[in-house]
Amino acid sequence: MKLRYFLSMFVAITALFLTGCQSGEEAIYLGNFKVATSYVALDKNGGTTNVEVNASESWSFDTSSIPSWLTVSPTSGSAGQSTISFSADAYAGRTANLKVTCGGRTQEINVIQGLAEVSTATCAEVNAGPDAKTYRVTGVVKKIANTEYGNWYIDDGTGEVYIYGTLDKNGKDGKNNSIAAWGIEVGDEITIEGPKQTYNGTVELVNVTVVKLNKSLIKVDSLTVADVKTSELPVEGGEITAHLTCKGTGVAVEIPSDAKEWLGVTSSTVGATPTVTFYAKKNEGGNREATVTFKTTDGSKDYTSQATISQKGAIVAVNVAQFLAAEVGTTVYRLTGVVMELYTSDKQGQSFYIQDYSGKTLVYRAAGFKESGAKVGDVVTVVGQRGAYKDTPQMVSGTFEEIKYAVTPISIADFLAKPDNKNVYYMVTGTISSLKGSNGKDNDYGNLYITDGTNELYVYGCYSGYGATGNDRKFFIADNNIKVGDELTMIGYKDTYNGLVELCGGINFSFKHAE
Repeated sequence: MKLRYFLSMFVAITALFLTGCQSGEEAIYLGNFKVATSYVALDKNGGTTNVEVNASESWSFDTSSIPSWLTVSPTSGSAGQSTISFSADAYAGRTANLKVTCGGRTQEINVIQGLAEVSTATCAEVNAGPDAKTYRVTGVVKKIANTEYGNWYIDDGTGEVYIYGTLDKNGKDGKNNSIAAWGIEVGDEITIEGPKQTYNGTVELVNVTVVKLNKSLIKVDSLTVADVKTSELPVEGGEITAHLTCKGTGVAVEIPSDAKEWLGVTSSTVGATPTVTFYAKKNEGGNREATVTFKTTDGSKDYTSQATISQKGAIVAVNVAQFLAAEVGTTVYRLTGVVMELYTSDKQGQSFYIQDYSGKTLVYRAAGFKESGAKVGDVVTVVGQRGAYKDTPQMVSGTFEEIKYAVTPISIADFLAKPDNKNVYYMVTGTISSLKGSNGKDNDYGNLYITDGTNELYVYGCYSGYGATGNDRKFFIADNNIKVGDELTMIGYKDTYNGLVELCGGINFSFKHAE
């Protein structure tokens, strides 16, 4: 959202910014922290500026708001009058917005060094240049990420830069729908200027001013499938038509190389409203999409526009390990496993961790999970896409499908009294009394006995998680160094074999080593 930063705009900066506080300037009284100047001015040749503050309580800077090029000393103090020094090396044109907390209230101090000089640069030069410098860049609108706050990408052929916020025609930012106000569209040639900063490794020009906008001579008006306006094809494939407005000479189409195997052009028309029709093959895999580019020319310059064509895919059933190994994308996967715990940081109550025999992952906000009544211990099925948050894998854009087995916690005594039923699952906890099978022999599958001190229950197979088959059912006990006396919590159904009551299905929920 366009709320990440508070960036002050300094218009018509005068020589005052280069010389520091003037003798007649009034102090700024903001609550309980009084600053003797409305800003801190540093000379472009570098140096130190001292500012007097008067606080009614102890105070401290949010050190994360202090950029690496600026030294502030001290960064905290007690009630009363203090002198704070601000120091920087030589630089022409940069700003910082510092946050100070005093008595539980936060206010800001603006630091300005030199005049804000604008440097004309390519995208490659912006990416390689220093933060806080103001750049002017001319390029093509490559992609619009957020129309409300004016977030988009500019590309000039040397590289790409993310634009985080666009000022409207009145110079205002925020929630102002500036993309619509300017009429910015993919393919337009645009000149913008703004300060650079890097956020989590992403280079950004922030709150840019639009200097010049040349509309593209080609535009995608709509995409249709069987005369219905849509950009999505069904799993079965078929034709989709792009309806264009073109004021240039001719239309050329570029399909990304990684999409040519499933998407191609079948026909095109010319005239006042040219069209291009594509054909997509049947999709045997997950969801997929391709951004196609349309080009035209006025004889001296090429113009472009783009459209994204998507196609629904089959849902790919995988285990958790396969899901984690997949790339982030739009392919839809199906997972079945045990709800191990709820993700309490999600206040919507739609997130949880799912685990099978191969691994564990977070399912983030699966639609319908809360309404399903599913609880920790239940075996559930969910579908969604492979996503990530700060490189941590998770399922996103998910939908809760079903509770495959509702699992009821129960005592060993009550379990022994239940009727046999392979479709009813229970959760039972006990202490291991023997690691031998019913025949008295050691085994790889974890056939063992657990007890509650009074009653004993035979567990026919202790497996690492739901879905284990073949060799994946082996060695859970040995791999985790589980011994007699350790506590096991198992999920399974009740069955009886030759008079012996058994917990079958063998899903290990948790174990605890004896102290």
